[in-house]
Amino acid sequence: MPRYQLLAIDIDGTLVDREENLSPATREGLVRAGRAGIRVVLATGRRYSRSLPLVEPLGIDVPLVTASGALIKDPVDHRTLFSAEFDRDLLLQVLGVIARCGYEPLLCADTFAEGFDYYIASEEVRSPALAEYLRLNPGCGRLWPELVTDPPPGVFTGFAMGTRDEMLALEQALNAELPGCLYTHVLRSPRYTGFMCELSPAGIDKWSGILRLAEKWNIPREAICAVGDDVNDVPMIRAAGLGIAMGNAQPEVKAAADRIAPSQTDDGLVRVVEWLLE
Repeated sequence: MPRYQLLAIDIDGTLVDREENLSPATREGLVRAGRAGIRVVLATGRRYSRSLPLVEPLGIDVPLVTASGALIKDPVDHRTLFSAEFDRDLLLQVLGVIARCGYEPLLCADTFAEGFDYYIASEEVRSPALAEYLRLNPGCGRLWPELVTDPPPGVFTGFAMGTRDEMLALEQALNAELPGCLYTHVLRSPRYTGFMCELSPAGIDKWSGILRLAEKWNIPREAICAVGDDVNDVPMIRAAGLGIAMGNAQPEVKAAADRIAPSQTDDGLVRVVEWLLE
């Protein structure tokens, strides 16, 4: 039995490049880890539907931790194993803050079986960043005109979009008005030009999602290795038995890590697998 029994890896900037390409060397390295008895788990901020295309090439037959830990689903039959959910009163307060700050929220619920991923109040949005997001995700949303005052049921996460400074200011406003109630982070996906202020109920992050699976498989946390590159990876990198930041990671991610791997473009995950199998 290898010392590390679970390898949790981020997708964007860790597994795939800016064009969402998975290199043959990285794919083979992760397949090798699986053959050695290490469970490979994708732990991503992506929506569930955008994580699925990577399941087949990696041969992954374990659940996907998506939406930064807020939704865990089995890709074999799309069963939901866990879905976080906002308390309605808290969600209304969150939406009020976002609206007062002048931004348009996008909300996600467990709606994959219904053929869409998120709710939006209108397709005519003021934010250029959010307009780009909607343009690049055609057919993935559903209109909910009263989103701010009467949100849909089952919301587990949401975000607003803008510049980095705008989203950092929004994050500060949310946490000042609702201290201890939220898990928030500001980041930019390589797919979009704008930054996102993402939010979930407090206690929901990638690490909480990984722990749910590890406990089910009787894997202790010291036998978990977590690898990532952005701020939503910090909780799992800090808490795992071995936390690894990619060479292309944000400075705060590197500061939280036990080791620094080569960058994604240099197939850093191949080196990670070598470390685990040494």
